[in-house]
Amino acid sequence: MYEQTGSMSNAFRENAKIRLVIPNPFYYIYWLFCRKFGTLQQEKINGKQKHMIENMQNMRNIGISAHIDSGKTTLTERILYYTKKIHAIHEVHDKEGAGATMDYMDLEKERGITITSASTNVEWKKYSINIIDTPGHVDFTIEVERSLRVLDGAILVLCAIGGVQSQSITVDRQMNRYKVPRIAFINKCDRMGADPEKVTAQLRDKLNHNAVLMQIPIGLESDFQGMVDLIRMKAYYFDGSNGETIREQDIPAALLEKAREKRDTMLDNVSMFSDRLMEAYLEDNVTENMIREAVRKGTLSLQLTPVFIGSAFKNKGVQPLLDAVVDYLPNPTEVQNTALNKGNNEAPMVLESKTDAPLVMLAFKLDDTRFGQLTYVRIYQGNIKKGDEIVNIRTGKTTRVGRLIRMHADEMEDITEAGAGDIVALFGVDCASGDTFTSGELNVTLTSMFVPKPVISLSIKPKDNKSNENMAKALNRFVKEDPTFQTFVDPETNDTIIKGMGELHLDIYVERMRREYKVDLETGAPQVAYRESISQSTVFDYIHKKQTGGAGQYGRVAGIMEPFHEGDFEFEDRIKGGAIPLEYIPSCKKGFEQCLPKGSLIGFPIVGVKITINDGSYHPVDSSDMAFQHAAIGAFRQAYLKCKPVILEPIMRVSVECPSEFQGTVLGTLNQRRGMIQSATEDKNFTVIEAEVPLSEMFGYSTILRSATQGKAEFTMEFAQYRKVPESISEQLKKEYAENKKKS
Repeated sequence: MYEQTGSMSNAFRENAKIRLVIPNPFYYIYWLFCRKFGTLQQEKINGKQKHMIENMQNMRNIGISAHIDSGKTTLTERILYYTKKIHAIHEVHDKEGAGATMDYMDLEKERGITITSASTNVEWKKYSINIIDTPGHVDFTIEVERSLRVLDGAILVLCAIGGVQSQSITVDRQMNRYKVPRIAFINKCDRMGADPEKVTAQLRDKLNHNAVLMQIPIGLESDFQGMVDLIRMKAYYFDGSNGETIREQDIPAALLEKAREKRDTMLDNVSMFSDRLMEAYLEDNVTENMIREAVRKGTLSLQLTPVFIGSAFKNKGVQPLLDAVVDYLPNPTEVQNTALNKGNNEAPMVLESKTDAPLVMLAFKLDDTRFGQLTYVRIYQGNIKKGDEIVNIRTGKTTRVGRLIRMHADEMEDITEAGAGDIVALFGVDCASGDTFTSGELNVTLTSMFVPKPVISLSIKPKDNKSNENMAKALNRFVKEDPTFQTFVDPETNDTIIKGMGELHLDIYVERMRREYKVDLETGAPQVAYRESISQSTVFDYIHKKQTGGAGQYGRVAGIMEPFHEGDFEFEDRIKGGAIPLEYIPSCKKGFEQCLPKGSLIGFPIVGVKITINDGSYHPVDSSDMAFQHAAIGAFRQAYLKCKPVILEPIMRVSVECPSEFQGTVLGTLNQRRGMIQSATEDKNFTVIEAEVPLSEMFGYSTILRSATQGKAEFTMEFAQYRKVPESISEQLKKEYAENKKKS
């Protein structure tokens, strides 16, 4: 044994940190082993990172959204079947009462509608697809908002008969808000009156999409057999009991000329996104890959909407749609996501879709199960394992991940790890919807989803003490799960008030309280969320002076109160010369804001007010924060009635679809409800009537519409704006408010 120093490399010696004493021949073998072992370790790390990147490139996060009854859930059921996630197809209105897989709540099965968004994961041709099926009813619009916030792409489902309908416009606006690339699927091509070309034209005219048909139908209505693929120029038919066998044939001779014409139209539009395709098109040397690359580029840039056709109910066109999802919608690495860096004045920070980056994820949906709170999260950066510690940025609390889940509707699959781009669920995490979680290395927050304001309220009253306790538990859960559902106790009547997006929204929650929490309760009449505002400007000058045994209170504020059309409230400080010390300006603002929640006309919130303070005075001893708050409150009350306050009511955008023979009847029902008709569009045997109607007049309208049209009409509505109520109704509301005040 002797010291080996001369032949040892500096790097090796630095790494070892000691002088090794080993026989010379063994040193060389040892050195080779270290080098080889290090290389293998690095190759293993590189291989894992490469595998993660490939996984993300083969991942799609998509949502399925549409107008109510366009066939979203039916389409999702077929996707689950063809990807072998389920082995039997169930329908939304199943005779056996099983209902579609994604409509797992009893209320969804009974009513045949989707109430809550449901998540699942499927495999299609080596691609992993996370799918969220969302409700179509406007009352559950928050489910669409929160889903689109975390998704990378979407399928916009349209009815081949109804085309672009009111909720289609709302969903498209939501997709634009979150910059979600989409493909369109025109469903129900087997139904009478189906016209995919008309629907494609509506996509261009009503939604301003660059919509391009990628397929044309072989037959329509009861003769719908399949479709022609305009890229491959082949006809496709769907055989077998559930359309699982795809048959490829040449295009029927009767359709060949039309197919060539539509292909040229498609290439004209698509070639705008690829110079290479444009050159090949001019030289008549176009390949399928060139077209797909150009369509993908146009779709990801939100400048192109590829349109596909089919009939989910008849099991036609679903597999080509799945191919389109993987061909044209983005993977997580192709979408730019940003967070706000709280350590740097909330400066935008681009997140990287890498599993080896620090963890950042968003909790976008909560669900209360028998195992505790289930939190759905989208991982934007980094990875998460069972047992990891995560930090809630809002609360600063650290939580250990006890259980990691991949969801399939209401079924759970335990997993040990998930990475960037994935949508999974956690158990045992206390948080609110919209919270950001990190590994603790970053102090960033993700922007939450847009939350519309409730427009309708209802008083509820439990019949006994046990129901009262259970109701409190139910309300706490529902408020946490749904940001559009709100509750409070009326200080005057002591009634519990619930607020939501519509009659159906509140009806569902009341029914859930009865079923899930065994709450025996009574409901009052629905109440409209009125608002108060001012119609003219006025000046105010108010002195608050109060003398007691010790130090008194003194504060004077003067300024202008005027209508404000760009928001609910604005406060402007124009004090000069220190008339009011700087430390009391926030006190003035706080005093004015305290007057806004309850107006003096009918007790509803005051909106559309701008306060400008330009003068005032103070006392060196008697002035205080509280004195100036009281001065501002007195000034507001002094000025408010001088500004001629008015009552505003919510106006709903109503869309009624009915057979043309009932057009006059439906117009009459809307006119009786103070409706302003915007348009009436007749399309073959159906008429679509658009109107703006006060929400207060729409209670019970569904029953009246059904009886007036023999059950053949349907309607949807969504909030449009607030508008001044007529004078006669204003007086009636004031009178009712005064009477209720006397009783209480």
